[in-house]
Amino acid sequence: MQATSPKPAWRRWTQPVLNGLLALAPGLAVAAPGFSSAEILQSLRTLQTTGTVLYVAAHPDDENTRLIAYLAQGRGYRTGYLALTRGDGGQNLIGPELREELGVIRTQELLAARRLDQGEQFFTRAVDFGYSKHPDEALATWDRDAVLADVVRVIRQFQPDVIITRFSLEPGITHGHHTSSAMMAVEAFTQAADPTAYPEQLDTLQPWQAKRVVWNSWSFGRNNAGPADNRVTVDVGGYNPVVGQSFGEIAALSRSMHKSQGFGSVGSRGEASENFDLLAGEPATADFMDGIDPNWSRFPGGARIDGLLADIVTQFDALQPERSVPGLLQVRRALAAMPDVAIVERRRAQVEQVLQACLGLYVETTADRAAVAPGETVTFTHRAILRRPGEVRWREATTALPLNENVEWTQVVEVPVDAPLSEPYWLTKPGTVGLFRVDDPALIGRGDSPPVFPFEQHFEIGAGHEPLTVTTTAVDVENDRVRGELRHEVKVVAPVTVSFSNGIALFRPGQSRDVAVQVSGATTGSVTLTVPTGWQVSPSAVVLEETPAAGVREVGFSVTAPAVTGEATLGARVNVAGMTYDHARVDIAYDHIPRQLWQPWAELHATVVDLEVKASHVGYLPGAGDDVPQALERMGVAVTLLDDADLTAERLAAFDTVVIGIRAFNTREALRERSAALFDYTAAGGTVIVQYNTNGGLQNVALAPYPLSLSRDRVVDEQSPVTILAPDHPAMTTPNRITAADFEGWVQERGLYFPNRWDDAFTPLLETNDPGEEPTQGSLLVARHGEGWFVYTGISWFRELPAGVPGAYRLFANLVSLGHE
Repeated sequence: MQATSPKPAWRRWTQPVLNGLLALAPGLAVAAPGFSSAEILQSLRTLQTTGTVLYVAAHPDDENTRLIAYLAQGRGYRTGYLALTRGDGGQNLIGPELREELGVIRTQELLAARRLDQGEQFFTRAVDFGYSKHPDEALATWDRDAVLADVVRVIRQFQPDVIITRFSLEPGITHGHHTSSAMMAVEAFTQAADPTAYPEQLDTLQPWQAKRVVWNSWSFGRNNAGPADNRVTVDVGGYNPVVGQSFGEIAALSRSMHKSQGFGSVGSRGEASENFDLLAGEPATADFMDGIDPNWSRFPGGARIDGLLADIVTQFDALQPERSVPGLLQVRRALAAMPDVAIVERRRAQVEQVLQACLGLYVETTADRAAVAPGETVTFTHRAILRRPGEVRWREATTALPLNENVEWTQVVEVPVDAPLSEPYWLTKPGTVGLFRVDDPALIGRGDSPPVFPFEQHFEIGAGHEPLTVTTTAVDVENDRVRGELRHEVKVVAPVTVSFSNGIALFRPGQSRDVAVQVSGATTGSVTLTVPTGWQVSPSAVVLEETPAAGVREVGFSVTAPAVTGEATLGARVNVAGMTYDHARVDIAYDHIPRQLWQPWAELHATVVDLEVKASHVGYLPGAGDDVPQALERMGVAVTLLDDADLTAERLAAFDTVVIGIRAFNTREALRERSAALFDYTAAGGTVIVQYNTNGGLQNVALAPYPLSLSRDRVVDEQSPVTILAPDHPAMTTPNRITAADFEGWVQERGLYFPNRWDDAFTPLLETNDPGEEPTQGSLLVARHGEGWFVYTGISWFRELPAGVPGAYRLFANLVSLGHE
């Protein structure tokens, strides 16, 4: 059956869709609707509880997934995880994305984890700017008051009975972000209840007082599990027969979603104790939820809901779930009389979805394509099918739904020419080093951007015409021959995109270089560059001539740098029929998360630097993923990517220098047996540069031809002073003379996981330290080995080179030039 509506005027849908709002499929707006009886029963059990717990930590992967699974699926509590940051300052084990793009990936990994353990996900605006050794640095960089305001906002929205922190309040034991997250939780515990604190929030929210804040205590680095005087211990290692898994098994699946961190986990079974130490609020004696009634009887008149739900759960028929519908309608009417607090609103929404599931009501909205541009029209097809016996009428289609027969209607929508482009809401405008800019307060705390095309479909149940509203998000359905059905949320994209072929360019003072710009979606118009004063561009514009197909076109400019060193930002734009387009397009696609889209401004970071390099052909063995090969090419070096089969002295002999990517010894099993080929190549006169590795899982692995031991030592202050220990060493003089000025303007950190012991054959070239700490000399070690040179370095080249840091390029050029006159 099919009905067609006339083309409507555009309207902006405002139905809020919070991550995790619906218990049966939290956070996954693009999932195909359809629920098993086990999922329905699990959701019915959670409807019986009103307890709410908020877990607070600093990053994606900090959360205790076993505890979240236990709370959400074992006790049935509404359980949230507030991560202060999105993890954009970390490393990436699965690809080259860093910074903003890594933050997008790790955000989606957290949302994927919550879909498995049934928690909800929240964030503040804090940027993960990199490892911090003390909370003072973290809070100063973030803007303490802004982040505290966000934590207060989430508490007032979520209204938890209990707040749990992952980390203690003691500084110096762990990451400064970690300690800061506990400090923020304890302070926000008080501030959220204070009507004079952040009064601007009270236009839409109310003050909220949780019962207590507890630390989910554990040992980190040393015995800091805290005193036992105010501790309660809970066994969270139970088994959920409805889903057929222990909470440890569920937790492993959830934690394994943190793939960019390499946190794949094996499930655990049996008893598992968790400790909870009081940080603020009322003490507890037997359980961290002491003094909190998790049943509906906590609300006046709520005892009736307890009874109704108990009957529904007891009488639930897995083969005929529609028999639960009359009871659920009674529950819905009873919930309407409850106060409008967060847990009641949550359960009301959950009842709506359980009703849909018991009816076997499948509802979806698909589009004729996955990407639409402002000013275009798009056709949406709304479908519904009633798969269990019942009386249901669909208002929009103006028809009753027959049993197990598809009904659909189409809707044509015109997207306005000023519609905003789809991208992560926290990346739409530039922020600061420590804080994302989010102008709409309603977005603060959300895990993801609201869907661009949400729709409400209205149904009536039974002879009493009981209303049921189902919200859908428009998706494009793709049939992949290998992976099968894939669903992609429909996005608004720029009709014309422009980007630089490389986001970084190196110039010597006064040098002219060809700069390539890629244009997609335009067959006519002109392309121009915007450059700062002192830069020159030729031609002033490139005219696009009519071509049979749009495709991707590349146009070239000659850009001349000024005669002085420095850094600059160049822009690109396309002018078509009076419209200007200046956005690029970044697609992020991994199998374990939904496809992501970011549309930043088209920019080129240009670095003018005095730089020479002697090596002409470098072999690069990738590790966990980085952009260092591209940086080498910017220097004018020919780069060949290597694989395991190339790790022989004979094959390596074709290269002036061989560079090993970050964490290669952690990710490439072949290096355990074939590292000797690198040493033979060095002895024969080659140069090898090994970038940082972590010491986990490196037992009995030779990282170098001479002994060295890795540590957790790192220098996180990118402005920390650097002393050149051997100023006349070839790595410091040839072909570029390295001075203290070359260590200015670095980003995020100096380096990480430095060796702390090494053979006398190595010469340490640099000394540096964070404020208040002893100097370390392990960041750059160089040794002669036979006729060649071997370098082990923990300097964060994978951050500095893609950021265009001039001194980093000059020093790295010296390293790859060792042994080459």
